[in-house]
Amino acid sequence: MTVPEVAEALRVNKVTVRRWIKAGTLPAVKVGRDYRIQATDVAAMTEAAS
Repeated sequence: MTVPEVAEALRVNKVTVRRWIKAGTLPAVKVGRDYRIQATDVAAMTEAAS
């Protein structure tokens, strides 16, 4: 998933997603200038927040 896709799925701002990546809260892989996040990591984050 891309940063905008994660932001839309979690209903947060793209800047928030990038902060989570930088802080290490959300694992991501940098591809060129963009990040890719696994859907399983996003699902795990939503479960942890609930």
